Amino acid sequence: MDRLHTLLEHNRAFVENREYEQFKTDKFPGKGLAILACMDARLVELLPKAMGLKNGDVKLIKNAGALITHQWGSVMRSLIVAVYELRAEEICVVAHHDCGMRAIDPNKVLAHAQERGVSEETIVTLRGAGIDLDNWLKGFDNVADSVRHSVHTIRNHPLMPKDIPVHGMVIHPSTGRLEVIVNGYGEGEKAAAPE
Repeated sequence: MDRLHTLLEHNRAFVENREYEQFKTDKFPGKGLAILACMDARLVELLPKAMGLKNGDVKLIKNAGALITHQWGSVMRSLIVAVYELRAEEICVVAHHDCGMRAIDPNKVLAHAQERGVSEETIVTLRGAGIDLDNWLKGFDNVADSVRHSVHTIRNHPLMPKDIPVHGMVIHPSTGRLEVIVNGYGEGEKAAAPE
């Protein structure tokens, strides 16, 4: 059975058995929190459990590396909407150690794209149209610096209210241990979760 049919078969049983009832909530984050996290598969269940979160507690936005690459991109738009329309009162950026975006090589990504059928002509056309593919595909060298960058971008966005605390953390993808890189309350820039 292919992946789609496997998912749909599970969904049919999920709905028939009314398993959804345990997840009922509304659209507003119960803890008043929006989280930008990496999309890493290791964090799907680990991140919420490590932070004591359940369905309905937060607005969870995920992307590669928990990076904000552009102040007018969809991640910032989601955070702005979370604050103004969905009652988020604080923001957390949560990246992780051993991230696939650390030191990613844009040329390698583009080579893989070509192996999968994207033509050299397409890449040349995009570059000629002014799209900086190297910068767009670039990751980061240091996870803590990346978190600081994303926090800085959020805090300094012209549409973000100045009274919103923006925290930055790094989670260990095996243990779930959180390290605070930026304390949005201004109580110091680096601290670790108690051991």
